[in-house]
Amino acid sequence: MGLGTEAALAQQQPPLNAADSDPVKMGWMIGSPPPADKLIQFSNGSHFAFPQTRWSFANFRRFVPTSNIWRGDSAASPLPRAELADIDTITFQPLGQSGTMTWAQSLAANYTDAIVVLHKGKIVYERYFGVMNQHATHIAMSVTKSFFGTLGATLVAEGKLDEKAPVSQYIPELRDTAYGDATVRQVLDMTVGVKYSENYADPKAEIFDHVRAGGLVPRPPGYSGPTSFYGFLETLKKEGQHGEAFAYKTVNSDVLGWLIRRASGKTVGELLSERIWQKLGMEQDAYMLIDSEGTEFAGGGLNAAVRDLARFGEMMRLDGTHNGQQIVPKAVVDDIRNGGRKSDFEKAGYRTLPGWSYRDMWWVSHNEHGAFMARGVNGQAIYVDPKAEMVIARFGSHPLAANAYNDPTTLPAFDALARHLMQ
Repeated sequence: MGLGTEAALAQQQPPLNAADSDPVKMGWMIGSPPPADKLIQFSNGSHFAFPQTRWSFANFRRFVPTSNIWRGDSAASPLPRAELADIDTITFQPLGQSGTMTWAQSLAANYTDAIVVLHKGKIVYERYFGVMNQHATHIAMSVTKSFFGTLGATLVAEGKLDEKAPVSQYIPELRDTAYGDATVRQVLDMTVGVKYSENYADPKAEIFDHVRAGGLVPRPPGYSGPTSFYGFLETLKKEGQHGEAFAYKTVNSDVLGWLIRRASGKTVGELLSERIWQKLGMEQDAYMLIDSEGTEFAGGGLNAAVRDLARFGEMMRLDGTHNGQQIVPKAVVDDIRNGGRKSDFEKAGYRTLPGWSYRDMWWVSHNEHGAFMARGVNGQAIYVDPKAEMVIARFGSHPLAANAYNDPTTLPAFDALARHLMQ
């Protein structure tokens, strides 16, 4: 999911570094009211312009309507601490570079806002920057997709969704769209042939029409397009064939959200609370961005605390279990870890992800550790390394949306940490 204001990014070359763009140092939204040059607003789109995003990504509910994800009334599940003092000095070689970098340097290079590392279920590393802290929430962007991909695959395993059925069987409103003859499985794996571009550098890409329809960015004067996520889905046309190639398109996740609602009888937020947030003993309520009809943005609207992302990743590391209870069917976790067809993924041309695949809205590395990952633009991540018994949850506010800008640092850093923890 990419919502960045590309025009704003283009005005600043090169962008400020992490230290100079620190939101506390810059003084965003301080004062009663804040001075004009420190004010961040929805109406002018500054909530999606860097460096304001270093503040707004941790305060998104101030700009758009939201719905709450209740954590339940039980005590938070414990995360024991066993912090390691030597992680900051771990070194690695960024992809495509000749020099080395330390773990601590990588956090600044990737504009990290919050990060938690679990090893064998214990916190070994935890850092917060800018306006983030252990109880603050931050937008997860497309990490959201992996939560709902997991829930969608669970509904398939329970027989409430038929992965071979056409989408139109559950959502007749989409019969005459690109999704009329696409299957549930093709939606889950993003192999749908639909005319929709996710090119964040192209202001005419459909991703921007998508988020305008949902009300997540301001609409221009005289706007006459769709005014809801579902209204936008009903405009989409087929392009190419289904089931032949992976094509990452956020709109598929909103279709999945609609499928989940039809199959479960609950909103995606209600199901997330019932199946995940309450059962895992999350520390904080989360929240979802919603449109004018109250529909939650399943493609990228989750806002949560970083420790709670880590709890979800740890449950996935433990084959879908938590405290001896099966939260997600093991068969679903196994299916995700096994990945999708590499040949489908290869066609998408991700230079930083050779040999990877995509399954149930998770990114699967197929590396020797069997690592798999939830990924969101501007640096959001849950990285699960089963062999190293490691989970990393990270929030970021990188000035450039696409993860291709942080992968060369992120991926080797995560791998180096995994190898360090295995020593």
